[in-house]
Amino acid sequence: MAVLDAAARLVQRKRGPMAGLTGLAAVPSWFVVLPDCVAAGPIAGALRDYAEATTRHSSGRPWVLGRWAADEMAAGEAGDSKITVLGQHASADRRRVSRSAERVRTPGDVDGPAVELTGSSHLIASVAGKVRVQGTVTGLRRVFSAEINGVTAASDRADVLAFLLGSGMDERRLAVHLLVPPVLHPLSDTPVWRDVTFLPTDRYLLLDESGRARQIRWWTPPEPELPLAQGAQRLRAALTAAVDARTGGRDPVGCDLSGLDSTSVCSLAARRSKVVACTAASPDPLDDDVLWATRTAAALDGGVEHHVIPSGDMPLIYHGLLDVDELFDEPCGSIADHARWLTIAGRAVSRGCRLHLTGFGGDELLASSTSHLRTLLRTRPAVALRRLNVLATKHGWSRKQLLRELADSRPYHRWLLGAAERLTTPSAQDGASLGWGSPPSLPPWATPESAGAVRELIRSEAPTAEPLAERQGQHFELEAIQDAARPVRQIGRLADRAGITLAAPYFDDRVLEASLAVRPEEKDTPWEYKPLILAAMRGIVPPASLTRQTKSGGICDLNVALRTNRADLLALWDDSRLGRLGLIDAAELRRLCTRPLDPNHPHDLHGGLYQSVACELWLRTWERAAAPPTAGATP
Repeated sequence: MAVLDAAARLVQRKRGPMAGLTGLAAVPSWFVVLPDCVAAGPIAGALRDYAEATTRHSSGRPWVLGRWAADEMAAGEAGDSKITVLGQHASADRRRVSRSAERVRTPGDVDGPAVELTGSSHLIASVAGKVRVQGTVTGLRRVFSAEINGVTAASDRADVLAFLLGSGMDERRLAVHLLVPPVLHPLSDTPVWRDVTFLPTDRYLLLDESGRARQIRWWTPPEPELPLAQGAQRLRAALTAAVDARTGGRDPVGCDLSGLDSTSVCSLAARRSKVVACTAASPDPLDDDVLWATRTAAALDGGVEHHVIPSGDMPLIYHGLLDVDELFDEPCGSIADHARWLTIAGRAVSRGCRLHLTGFGGDELLASSTSHLRTLLRTRPAVALRRLNVLATKHGWSRKQLLRELADSRPYHRWLLGAAERLTTPSAQDGASLGWGSPPSLPPWATPESAGAVRELIRSEAPTAEPLAERQGQHFELEAIQDAARPVRQIGRLADRAGITLAAPYFDDRVLEASLAVRPEEKDTPWEYKPLILAAMRGIVPPASLTRQTKSGGICDLNVALRTNRADLLALWDDSRLGRLGLIDAAELRRLCTRPLDPNHPHDLHGGLYQSVACELWLRTWERAAAPPTAGATP
């Protein structure tokens, strides 16, 4: 660890509370929630010059400060109870929030309004001197907290709290973002900023009258017991409400139109709005997205203006990396592909759209983890054994491997300790997983110091780590949806700069709950493609579109992308900031980028490169932002 300890701080040095707030000027959208106490006054005073909006407690003290669009906030007040939602919500929620405030007497009473909300929002309440703050269970709306001068403040961005603290980056936490895949609860949720804490998504943060904080669990996953037909009705209602919450009063709206997930969202939106649907063509002759999207658009009877973006107009992966200047509060794993999505969104913007719906999250939400088979073996052994046999045959899994998985009954904290020992062993992402998940691994160019940092963090977290759910299958699914939400949260900030709001209905809590409540052996089967969404969308998606059984790979040829953007990739590893910190062997990454990917393992190396690019760009962007202005430059 000597290399890491001696590494120069690349973001900000620790300078004391509220010493680094100038960085807030570069953050377009943020909020900070303060407790209802006199001691929070200095924090409010420090934020006042940067906040464009301020709401107040019933006492008159500052409560929520920051920058947000006017239509993002809905508020209600009754006596000394105040409730605010910030995000994407239905117009009916404004009235619902106002009525809810009348029923709230304690912070715990906010559970009722929390389960009634549609859309995707932060929920903040001030009740009799106490403050409750929560995000979404899916993790698309996150909450962070930090103690500043003895007072706890909360925010939707970890970096904003780091500015208030005057704190910098923790190199060990940054190393976690090099994992492939970058999924390892609870480590993957830990902010890269020192002294900033992430609020687990099933909890709310309670700030008392003295500014002290507690985390209180308020949400548990539903029992997966609904049969497919009943579950499909619930999903249909939840997804319909999620789309309607965004499209009400908007015309036109943009929408991705490619696979079954985005096709469902597009078809729902077309019932109420004029839709500008965008499909990216692929040079892959086996990619049939355009064929199916064209059929769907034609069948929606003029409700969709369909645009096919030629494959030659679509940027390749790794395009425009050196131009990235967005200040994310953590590395964004999808940044290497950002130019492709912005090209699609840009087409919608050119047609007058200010909202763009996507199918992001559908794959994770509609899949059923094979870990559920462990539970099914105890309740319906014949069904479970038949399913295991079919899956083993279909995917080429070894029966011996399946038996080893079934014999592994370790609790989660012991599984984590096992993951610490396998950090340098390539992950088996395509193998069978009947437990807590497949342990991630570090790419071959990660240094021993990097592996040591991650291993140390795992060992320190493991003794108290709890899974996201008691059932291993539900843990696996919740971890997958929360991991998928992290880059979408960041892509939404890129969309805002492009002049359009990104909406991802599959990440709404009510939609998640509807999916989790369905029997896993019926939600996903080896014999039918996404049976839950097929059943839910009958009568909404054109019948012919529901017969599709294919899915686009969603990425262009990786070697073509590497070859085309090689100069920019090599430039990243010249004087690599990750290399300076001792986290990677930059020379090894340069060698990788000068030759084709191994045809036997292209996606394994590609995933590692994705994560390394994300971390390198994040460091460089914050380094530029923290640099003092040059002489004569316009402030």
